[in-house]
Amino acid sequence: MNFDTTAGEQLAMIKQSAKEFAEQYIRPHIMDWDERQYFPADLFHQLGEYGFMGILVPEQYGGSGLDYQTYVTVIDEISQVCGSIGLSLAAHNSLCTNHILMFGNEEQKHKYLPKLASGQWIGAWGLTETGTGSDAGGMSTTAVKEGDHWVLNGSKNFITHAISGDVAVVIVRTGEKGDSHGMTAFVVEKGTPGFTAGKKENKMGMRASETACLFFDNCRVPAANVLGEVGDGFIQSLKVLDGGRISIAALSLGIAKGAYKAAIAYAKEREQFGKPIAQFQAIAFKLADMATKIEAAELLIRKAGNLKDSGQKSTKLSAMAKYYASEICVEVANEGVQIHGGYGYTKDYPAEKYYRDAKLCTIGEGTSEIQKVVISRLLMEE
Repeated sequence: MNFDTTAGEQLAMIKQSAKEFAEQYIRPHIMDWDERQYFPADLFHQLGEYGFMGILVPEQYGGSGLDYQTYVTVIDEISQVCGSIGLSLAAHNSLCTNHILMFGNEEQKHKYLPKLASGQWIGAWGLTETGTGSDAGGMSTTAVKEGDHWVLNGSKNFITHAISGDVAVVIVRTGEKGDSHGMTAFVVEKGTPGFTAGKKENKMGMRASETACLFFDNCRVPAANVLGEVGDGFIQSLKVLDGGRISIAALSLGIAKGAYKAAIAYAKEREQFGKPIAQFQAIAFKLADMATKIEAAELLIRKAGNLKDSGQKSTKLSAMAKYYASEICVEVANEGVQIHGGYGYTKDYPAEKYYRDAKLCTIGEGTSEIQKVVISRLLMEE
């Protein structure tokens, strides 16, 4: 494994491109979007023009055909500026788009991937339900076969892009509740009768990333929209989440880096008792801890990404990366507020937004507790 993440002319160029995009098109608007809870759909069409909406999608389907190391780099750079945009970019790439890429047939791939990879369409992915968060196997939303269609009834909640998404991959129950082979994945297009979205959730952080419920009321979906085999939806989801957890780890990494950079810049310029506060051991040691945890998190993420790129099983490392990176993200953001003192509690400085955005990372795509369940079970199998 090459630990030099700046190696390679192409990766360095993409890293710089993502950084410049974030500075030019995102940074000037972050607080306005945050305050208004505005989801900037047009920005994602622009991200598509840069090739960032289909990073992992092969060129034959209109994507960039790049690897997980590049993907982590892009999510990291965007998230350093705004966690909300990083989150939406990650959800689009690693969940909806990647599910179709991994399990769709050729007809489905050619139909949906070019639109998703170009940013023409925005994707959503639905697994979570109101009564079944971590217990996804107990979902209540059902699909019943009627001729050459399936009829879906129920709802999904906490779905990124539920309102603005042009297409959603949803996993619903087609067998007995609790049966891991009793769930199936469907592609559902916006505008399908009986398929609607609820109100936008009023969130503490990640406010520019749209979150809402999806509702299915006798929603008729063609049998041709089944992804893979009937009954394989839950198993597919677990495999999709291996990559999704690397995404959230990269998101966490970016937010942590952003919070750290803001903190060290402030500590160098803020003076107390005649010198910059960075020169006081109490602050310097905080910065040392923050920097060390960020480095450790990135190495774990890069290792998990390397396993994905080489086609090896990454479940344990993906869970470890997501667990550790998300937890240190919260710690770093918390210390960032502390270093800013009273100003860290105001919206005049970026520390408070990193703090609000960070917490979602320990919850979304499997809580920290679920990651520990995954890790510990796999350790017992070794």
